[in-house]
Amino acid sequence: MFEYAPAPESRSIVDLAPSYGLFIDGEFAAPADGGVFKTVNPATEEVLSEVSVAGPADVDRAVAAARRAFAGWSALPGAARAKYLYRIARIVQERSRELAVLESLDNGKPIREARDVDLPLVAAHFFYYAGWADKLAYAGYGTTPLGVVGQVIPWNFPLLMLAWKIAPALATGNTVVLKPAETTPLSALFFADVCRQAELPPGVVNIVTGAGDTGRTLVEHPDVNKVAFTGSTEVGRQIARSVAGTGKRVTLELGGKAANIVFDDAPIDQAVEGIVNGIFFNQGHVCCAGSRLLVQENVYDEVLDSLKRRMAQLRVGDPLDKNTDIGAINSSVQLERVRALAAVGEQEGERWSPPCELPGQGFWFAPTIFTGVSQTHRIAREEVFGPVLAVLTFRTPAEAVEKANNTPYGLSAGIWSEKGSRILAVADKLRAGVVWANTFNRFDPASPFGGYKESGYGREGGRHGLEAYLA
Repeated sequence: MFEYAPAPESRSIVDLAPSYGLFIDGEFAAPADGGVFKTVNPATEEVLSEVSVAGPADVDRAVAAARRAFAGWSALPGAARAKYLYRIARIVQERSRELAVLESLDNGKPIREARDVDLPLVAAHFFYYAGWADKLAYAGYGTTPLGVVGQVIPWNFPLLMLAWKIAPALATGNTVVLKPAETTPLSALFFADVCRQAELPPGVVNIVTGAGDTGRTLVEHPDVNKVAFTGSTEVGRQIARSVAGTGKRVTLELGGKAANIVFDDAPIDQAVEGIVNGIFFNQGHVCCAGSRLLVQENVYDEVLDSLKRRMAQLRVGDPLDKNTDIGAINSSVQLERVRALAAVGEQEGERWSPPCELPGQGFWFAPTIFTGVSQTHRIAREEVFGPVLAVLTFRTPAEAVEKANNTPYGLSAGIWSEKGSRILAVADKLRAGVVWANTFNRFDPASPFGGYKESGYGREGGRHGLEAYLA
């Protein structure tokens, strides 16, 4: 095997300020009560910058700014709004290298993923919804925007989740107050600068940083007309309870425990690549990760041997190295959760990780699989949100469907088979919002995404993504 020489991406393209304010009404402003927190690089634990905490008074200011801007923004012809969205998309493309490096620094994800997956998709979402802005009459959901939208996004795809939320909201004529995750606020603050560069009218996009309290204040604000949230099922439940009876519209994109089903006629090498991409992409910090592998019994040994060989080739380490496959876990809190569930899994099944040297500084976890797992095991039922795969077997397509659906979640699934008829028959029976066939973790702005059951409700992306933002 070739030894890879380090190929680090330069950090010099990102100019980080020592501290950042809140982005309200087109300007950066200090928080009313002066609260701050530090955001760190999960790969090194180095402090990157100091970020403001938005209190109730700041959220009030942001919502008021969005309300003032709404009249003018919603009155613009769709084609005029589209111009701003196209402009944002082009600026994101122009600054994509800078934003990709920033995302890797703040999130811990490999630069290869930030550069080749996240940033192209961010631009694509703005381009896609810019195209819808003057065609809302043909989408089938009306043309009347809701008003001020409060959006709360997670730390696993900070800039991509921002694009998923902001692009359809602006295209439909709404104004936005967005709260990024506490551990990954920087790309949202850089996006504020993109909005200024695109000369977006002040108040159309506002960004308030902080932790759970800031998010709660935004969600419960009486002048917010719609709430969009991506994150854990537990927080999603709290949000659903808090907005019940208020007349606010809400979409929730929550957790998952997706089944990746491999039939005996599947192309094994291709399937193994899909399994690896399904669970180890972005360190398993993916709500639709293929974290349960269901393998037909008669090819189990072959699939497992091939999977272990492939996992032994994965390179864990510096996220800014272009050769890195698996970066750092996003935070010490998340690392503890992954470790705790892996320890439970060790008592339930058989644990295996390829030999790999983890860096001494930062938050790291080796790619791990558990075999000998049954459906009642916690490792097969709870969302780990890390690079941990539970492997189960099945004999018949009916058993595969039954096991795949035996989960409180219903976000995504994957099917590997060379028979199109089998793929369609099985996909039809799976209770999952997205089903991939002979691939996994592929996203397109024209394709709707969302789940059933405890994975939330509502769809993001595609024509369907407009519905939640129109009255």
